[in-house]
Amino acid sequence: MPLIAVARRSAGLLLYRRCGGQLEVLLVHPGGPLWARKDEGAWSIPKGEPAEGEDGLSAAKREFEEETGATAPAGPFVTLDAVRQAGGKIVDAWAAEGEFDPSGLNSNMFEMEWPPGSGRRQQFPEVDRAEWFTIDEARRKILRGQAPFLDRLAARG
Repeated sequence: MPLIAVARRSAGLLLYRRCGGQLEVLLVHPGGPLWARKDEGAWSIPKGEPAEGEDGLSAAKREFEEETGATAPAGPFVTLDAVRQAGGKIVDAWAAEGEFDPSGLNSNMFEMEWPPGSGRRQQFPEVDRAEWFTIDEARRKILRGQAPFLDRLAARG
């Protein structure tokens, strides 16, 4: 019997606010040398994989806290359903209204060999920047596979 690949899942939180009558969303930029020179199409919602037995919303709130260093909002949370990214990963997302000062970003770290083949292990922040964007700006910045989250949030008004 052939092995069936199970799609990996992530859970994320799309923080939003209204500023000057416009809807704005908080996106984060992945840290590390592989993403350093990438901007448009590289940003994401704060997200990550649930721990074993952890429900999606709990994972989304935990990942928000790990990637930003801020407490996740209290809610209410609106489900934005799931999307499948180009690499096959399925991302479940929720939206919540809240505030975050990007200058206070304090992301957790990850370690990788850099440069490749050097044998040197270096640490990098999982997220190196956070920024508020209007929906139109966010559509240019966000990973293409996550753009439906912006549309779903905007459709809610």
